[in-house]
Amino acid sequence: MVLKAFFPTCCASADSGLLVGRWVPEQSSAIVLAVVHFPFIPIQVKELLAQVQQASQVGVAVLGTWCHRQQEPEESLGHFLEGLGTIFSHEPWLQLCRERGSKSWSCKAIRQQVPVAPGVPSEDQVMLIFYDQRKVLLSQLHPPTVLPDHQAGDAVASSGSLAVVFDTVARSELLFHGDQYDEGPVRLSHWQSEGVEASVLGELAKRASGPVCLLLACLLSLVSAVSACWLWKLWPLPFIRSKLSTCEQLRHRLEHLTLVFSTQRAQSPTQLMRKANMLVSVLLDVALGLMLLSWLHSSNRIGQLADALVPVADRVAEELQHLLQWLMGAPAGLKMNRALDQVLGRFFLYHIHLWISYIHLMSPFIERILWHVGLSACLGLTVALSILSDIIALLTFHIYCFYVYGARLYCLKIYGLSSLWRLFRGKKWNVLRQRVDSCSYNLDQLFIGTLLFTILVFLLPTTALYYLVFTLLRLLVVTVQGLIHLLVDLINSLPLYSLGLRLCRPYRLAAGVKFRVLEHEAGRPLRLLMQINPLPYSHVVHTYRLPSCGCHPKHSWGSLCRKLFFGELIYPWRQRGDRQD
Repeated sequence: MVLKAFFPTCCASADSGLLVGRWVPEQSSAIVLAVVHFPFIPIQVKELLAQVQQASQVGVAVLGTWCHRQQEPEESLGHFLEGLGTIFSHEPWLQLCRERGSKSWSCKAIRQQVPVAPGVPSEDQVMLIFYDQRKVLLSQLHPPTVLPDHQAGDAVASSGSLAVVFDTVARSELLFHGDQYDEGPVRLSHWQSEGVEASVLGELAKRASGPVCLLLACLLSLVSAVSACWLWKLWPLPFIRSKLSTCEQLRHRLEHLTLVFSTQRAQSPTQLMRKANMLVSVLLDVALGLMLLSWLHSSNRIGQLADALVPVADRVAEELQHLLQWLMGAPAGLKMNRALDQVLGRFFLYHIHLWISYIHLMSPFIERILWHVGLSACLGLTVALSILSDIIALLTFHIYCFYVYGARLYCLKIYGLSSLWRLFRGKKWNVLRQRVDSCSYNLDQLFIGTLLFTILVFLLPTTALYYLVFTLLRLLVVTVQGLIHLLVDLINSLPLYSLGLRLCRPYRLAAGVKFRVLEHEAGRPLRLLMQINPLPYSHVVHTYRLPSCGCHPKHSWGSLCRKLFFGELIYPWRQRGDRQD
């Protein structure tokens, strides 16, 4: 039988002693975690292993002996190490030895209590696998991707054996708290043998994180209580909050901050990674917002924007007036219904006149409004972009009104023509059963239906042209807002901490491992080096992507084209969970 022994590379130069680790009988694997050095008292070693086993719930035991002959030239040491198997009984008993003056290794797995048939060797073949203990401890193994059917079974078995190695090292962290310089009764060699890794700044941050999180949690709970006050539920405040992107973004950021500064510890590495991603996303958002704030308040750019806003609005209104005058004539040589054309054109021109009056009435306050909008960038770039989206919606409200008027009028005619077309075929729409049934009409009904059908057919081109023009303008505005919302969604949901971890320390996010052959000679154990395969960037984004309040296309392209053809109102970038009007 082939036995797999996972040996940490940090113990390759350790002094002789005992191999401490975990035995996995289902996989015939021995996971070495540390080396216990001389001198030691066996009862103290057993007490230490019992404490580690109780704290980590991992079956840690003495697996065998480790002999480094390059540092211990005495030949009698090997016989002494072999005799330790009677004190620390384990099946099988490993004997690892590094030859003096060479790079060759010897490894044996002896079974003493199992009866052996004549001619059958009492030693198992050993495959020695070296692994970097620090990287395995700090890494998080992710489940494998979906493979073809002929590889699925192998992938599950391989990932299961690797998961045991990663889980054993991660849960045995208590064993690594001591090093070889401790004055305790047991000296160990492991990845922190030269001293426990620590940082002064890290320790100060840990000490200060508790009070800071408690203070911020109290402030956030106060803000949440104020936002949940019954005054905000009075009409029309809920309706206005549901339509403004700024309110939705502030609510989303409040949820992020509440989760990040919660005093509860993360229950799993995934939840800890999610908190870190949220914290980095908020910090980057605020940093970008402060940069925007600094740019706006330098060189009086807010005043320049305020001076340019009113002329731009007048220019847009003037272009809309020219467009309506073109539609009231003979656009592209088309013959329009003059009466309906004049009514619609004057109706829309009157709305533009009202809009110009409204803009000039607000012009003295525009600079102050922009100053407060720029000041809100200290809350984050996403808040400033959401306010920009709402400002665009307010500045183009007349275009939205034109689109609604045109869409309702066009939709009315389309559905009227479809109903009258069913009348010609002797059909009607059954509202109760939601289907088309046969129906008999008298002569008067057919005459009125024919007259109305003719009127709607001749009026349809004029209505359709106005609807087409204002729909294109509305789609242009929606596209600009959609790009802003996608940028906000990118900042909100992009796992920046995970991507930075993948870039700087790729072993922290492990997708699997690969093995490199170190030695493969006859009469010696096969020696392999286990290396961590980092998780691809696309999988990092897919695995750790944060939930976002961003707006996404609600309809497919086919559904969108169908709604545009029938004149139904569309909201391609509405908030999630909102009901369509």
